[in-house]
Amino acid sequence: METASRLPFGEILTARLGPPAYPRVLESSPRSQVWRIELAGRPAVLKHLVAGPGADERYAREVAALRIGARASGTPVVPALLGTDPAERVLVIEDLDDRRPPADWIVDYAAALARLHSTARPGDAGVLPRWQGPTGADVTSFLTLAETLGVVAPSGVRDELHALVERLGRTEGTALLHGDPCPGNDLHTPDGVRFIDFEQASLGSGLMELAYLRIGFPTCWCVTRASGPLLERAEAAYRTAWHTETGTALPDTGLADACAGWLIRGDALVQRAQRGTTDHLARLPDEDWTWGTTTARRRLVHRLGVVADMTADHSDLRHLGALAAALRRAALDRWPAVRPVPKRRP
Repeated sequence: METASRLPFGEILTARLGPPAYPRVLESSPRSQVWRIELAGRPAVLKHLVAGPGADERYAREVAALRIGARASGTPVVPALLGTDPAERVLVIEDLDDRRPPADWIVDYAAALARLHSTARPGDAGVLPRWQGPTGADVTSFLTLAETLGVVAPSGVRDELHALVERLGRTEGTALLHGDPCPGNDLHTPDGVRFIDFEQASLGSGLMELAYLRIGFPTCWCVTRASGPLLERAEAAYRTAWHTETGTALPDTGLADACAGWLIRGDALVQRAQRGTTDHLARLPDEDWTWGTTTARRRLVHRLGVVADMTADHSDLRHLGALAAALRRAALDRWPAVRPVPKRRP
């Protein structure tokens, strides 16, 4: 066990919070070190973002998001931020009692996600970066995949996809987006769901993360799919919570765009450390790989089905809907061992 004297807990934090005791290492990504500690007899969590590319930015995002998320009225949706040491990229948050989520966990999750999104204000512009959508390169990669699998793209689909990229690029919204609202980054406490790990937080439209429930948690190791009735309950819970917190209704349009945007992004098939390194859609015809609860091909087939269903009668994406349906059939013919993604989270 690491001794308290070796923790990245310097004079700034000690002066504010007192000396730490009984440190215990917790599981974390390679980008951070995390401990459970005690402060004046009460448990807390110490997080240190290790040096590396983007570490300062990730630290700034996390601290800013925790401060914005703390505005939630009523039940909190983020842990309390107890102290920070920016020079060392260290923060201390309250320790939360996480319990096993119920079978219908995505309902409470969706309501809490809406409440998290609602905490940002127009004045927060510049505190966090804007959400970044797919690019023209993603369009090219997606259409090349279709061609490789022997699927002829409808004549209008390229223009549809470039228009989609443009729409997503100018999508309005000031929601606080978590950036990686995965199962595991949601803690189901006795008082409600709270979110942790905001290193990828940004500002944008909440629809981009509401889409996670349908499209299969595209930035996450843990992919799940919900039955139709459960999905309807979860999306209704999100919309209700959003209206309660903001006094405004969530737009009826835009969710199909969000799901389609996640479909065409090859980087949504790999974990964060591998994003931006190569064309991952181009890898699929020759290889499959497991990330978390499922494989890349299973992720793709699930997303194709979702987008095909959502866009069949969509005026702006009907060609994409036809392509997604045809590409899904071709993928299943080529990879008959592919099965649906899991219904249950681990």
